[in-house]
Amino acid sequence: MLIRSRSSVPANYQIEIGPRTRSDVPGFDAISVTFASDEHTSKPMTFLLSTDGKTLAQFNKYDISDDPKQLISDAGRPARGGPANAPVVVVGFDDLECPYCAKMHAEMFPALTERYKNQVRVVYKDFPLVQIHPWAMRGAVDVDCLAAQSPAGYWNLVDYIHAHAAEMGGPDRSVAKANETLDSLTREEGKRQKVDAAKLDACIAKQDQTAVLASMKLGEDLGVDSTPMLFVNGEKFTGGALPMKYMYKMIDKALIAAGQTPPPPPADEPTQASPAAPAKPGN
Repeated sequence: MLIRSRSSVPANYQIEIGPRTRSDVPGFDAISVTFASDEHTSKPMTFLLSTDGKTLAQFNKYDISDDPKQLISDAGRPARGGPANAPVVVVGFDDLECPYCAKMHAEMFPALTERYKNQVRVVYKDFPLVQIHPWAMRGAVDVDCLAAQSPAGYWNLVDYIHAHAAEMGGPDRSVAKANETLDSLTREEGKRQKVDAAKLDACIAKQDQTAVLASMKLGEDLGVDSTPMLFVNGEKFTGGALPMKYMYKMIDKALIAAGQTPPPPPADEPTQASPAAPAKPGN
């Protein structure tokens, strides 16, 4: 009852409390608490309960010993924008079936490229919301199969899927049809990029989720619980709900911290996303 009232937990959520375990705080034990409804289950939260049972506490502990930029590596991922030594790296956790990701995706790259040129490097990491997006995992695996041979093909395919996600699966939103379409689009883009077709086919057929699951685990460890979620030199930015001008401010701050001068502000900063409609991959 105390946890429900103090945490403002809605009545339709059930509270599951784990066993008491030893904590790092003298005089307190740790208990794991999970909030669950019919549609959603939270990540476990750690509460502290005094050994005399009279005090309940909850706080977060952060390790600040490492450079935040180094916590989210862009190594091994296809990149857009600046070179590997660009002073600012934007890492986005992306879901190809997410409409908010598509909206941000359509605006972000043209805006950042126009404003910052080679000062900003952008990479995506996979974070398919598999509970609500049934073909997002397939999409992540397929585009990564292509990325292994063609970074340019990867971005062409990501552009297209984001722009046409609502059409995947046809009018009845068939997951099987969506999966077939994703496989076909990946092979077509691979052909345009002249990649090893046999190797690409084998990767698509295998549907190895290992790398995607590792990316999801990294996101969860960093507090990613929705998409899109961006990190600017390691600093979290919830990109789906904020105008681009706030990202500009964060990037400008990161450039100054890196000893560089940000470009002058644009005359008319965009206030909301204006999705583009890319043509088919490679066009």
